[in-house]
Amino acid sequence: MTDRARQIQILAAARTLLEQEGPEALTMRRLAGRVGITAPSLYKHFPDKSSVVNALADAMLRETAQALEAAESASPGSFPALAAAYRAHALAHPHLYRLTTARPHPQELEERAAAPLFRALSHDEARARAAWAFAHGMVVMELNGRFPTPADVTAAWTAGITAFAASGL
Repeated sequence: MTDRARQIQILAAARTLLEQEGPEALTMRRLAGRVGITAPSLYKHFPDKSSVVNALADAMLRETAQALEAAESASPGSFPALAAAYRAHALAHPHLYRLTTARPHPQELEERAAAPLFRALSHDEARARAAWAFAHGMVVMELNGRFPTPADVTAAWTAGITAFAASGL
């Protein structure tokens, strides 16, 4: 197996561990066991756990960009479509979403993920950041069970989208 193929295998196993069991399950020892190698061998491919976490977070940000680009293609200029795609992708990958949004990323990845929103909001950077902050805050609150019922989540989400739409977004 090539080094790149092994790295891909390791990242796939890391993602599965994270998605299925949460961040506390993602240890180098458990990860090595998942791919059938010893922990010291794992360090030949990734120097430390943070490099694995960074690679996972970068992958999630690229996937988020792809989800937003697809929503933009299907509904050009639609903030509600972009927000729905963002929310759906985040909720489908809660542990990876939390891990990703808790750290800085390469600027080109951040810019790619934000580009559809920026375009939908007429290239208004301040409004795009506000809209992204709304969507992120809502998703985090939803993932953390901060709403009493699913109906409350939907009502708050709809109210926020409506408020942004009414303000010219």
